[in-house]
Amino acid sequence: MVRCLDLCNAQKPIERTLAGHGGLAPAFLWKIMVRRTKEEALETRNRILDAAEDVFYARGVARTSLSDIAQAAGVTRGAIYWHFRNKTDVFSAMCERVKLPMETMCSPPGVEVDDPLGELRTVGNFLLRQLVEDAHWRKVFEIMFNKCEFVEDTSPILKRQQESFEEGLAHLSGIIEQATRRGQLPADLDVPLAVAHFHASFSGIMGDYLFYPDASSLATKRERFMDACIDTLKYSPALRLAPAAARAEASA
Repeated sequence: MVRCLDLCNAQKPIERTLAGHGGLAPAFLWKIMVRRTKEEALETRNRILDAAEDVFYARGVARTSLSDIAQAAGVTRGAIYWHFRNKTDVFSAMCERVKLPMETMCSPPGVEVDDPLGELRTVGNFLLRQLVEDAHWRKVFEIMFNKCEFVEDTSPILKRQQESFEEGLAHLSGIIEQATRRGQLPADLDVPLAVAHFHASFSGIMGDYLFYPDASSLATKRERFMDACIDTLKYSPALRLAPAAARAEASA
């Protein structure tokens, strides 16, 4: 109902303008007005997400309500419901704004790439650089790492975070499997263990920086951190399959 009312209200200025032209406004005028309405809607959506970042960061996700976000954005709750179904939807959209640029740098799942380790290094270095240099990205990741209390009221957000976690592991697994097939990583690499170790190491690097930036050398040594994660995949004996398991996998 709220969306229907907002849509009707959004159309009234257009209808009044058309009436001023005797109802025969040129087609290009209609297109301009519709485009302007879409641009205004996108501006409102971004304002809501910017406000959500600020309020989530200040109050924590569990203690933030849609009313808090509406007040910070200078809009009504109805305006929020026009763009988002609930707080989980707002949280997901906030995360997508930093996730999408990384996705554009990654090959689609299942697509073979010439240099899978090179892609992993490029995306990892990009993420660490953004974390250090971009205040907007850093705020979003700090919300995800340190401001997201997983209690009963935020259980849908926890579920969404777990889904995102699984998607990230699956994509990382695909890259590492490709790297083993192309000879960039050992053929007897224990891929599930390697994926879990790499993900935990990389998340730990990010988490330590967000928890105590002044005690981290990430700002000056981020590429070395990334190289260390990849070198561990290449050279750690602890990440190799046991001989019997390696033979069984090779013959499968």
